[in-house]
Amino acid sequence: MGTQNKIGNYILEICSSSPTSAIAAQRGGASRVELCQSLESGGITPSPTQIRLTRAQLSIGIFVLIRPRSGNFVYSDVEVQEMIGDIEFCKEVGCDGVVVGILDRDGKVDMPRMTKLVQVARPMQVVFHRAFDLCAEPRKALESIIELGCDRILTSGQQETALEGKALLRELISQAAGRIEIMPGAGVDEHNIVEILKYTNAYSIHSSAKIVEKSSVQHLNTSIQSMNENMIFTSQERTAKLVQQLQLLTKR
Repeated sequence: MGTQNKIGNYILEICSSSPTSAIAAQRGGASRVELCQSLESGGITPSPTQIRLTRAQLSIGIFVLIRPRSGNFVYSDVEVQEMIGDIEFCKEVGCDGVVVGILDRDGKVDMPRMTKLVQVARPMQVVFHRAFDLCAEPRKALESIIELGCDRILTSGQQETALEGKALLRELISQAAGRIEIMPGAGVDEHNIVEILKYTNAYSIHSSAKIVEKSSVQHLNTSIQSMNENMIFTSQERTAKLVQQLQLLTKR
């Protein structure tokens, strides 16, 4: 288990898509990381080696994304079994929690399956991820997730970015009334983090603090455009800038 140190009055979670990026987040001062892979496609579950290596390298909290594929959040029985196995592995290697979400075809929280995943995950914490942003009725979904016993919801307020969704985020935080943590995420950076926190009254926030680079190795054949892929990394410097904004906000 890792520590989840506050930055002033706040918690900063950084979404990192590799052990290397997670180390950069810790060095930049993050409170905890959400570990995934394939961030360019919305994120899926990292490999066991990535999870184990990240836990060995980090002293801060690690929450692992449990998502067997990209696409929707309606899963088959086989996919749910895959998720259960990944959750059990995270528990075995000492992760602090998992980040998961299952919906039914009507856009409601899949209560029977989510109940099973929460039971398997304990005593780790359980975060309901941005599947929440596709729920048909977010206020009812909030109550369902509280009933499940989840510890936190990651949400953009059902908009492309948390800044655009700040009105609903504030409503959800008010409705939750301390029963569950509502964590804004999506498009959060050093330029808007203060506005989002002040408007919504959130005390934790989620950012990728990412930089995108193209391959710059000169001897590689880059004529095949479909293989000339961008690389996404967590930036230690951008993480530090977020930390600085939280420290300044606390002092105001």
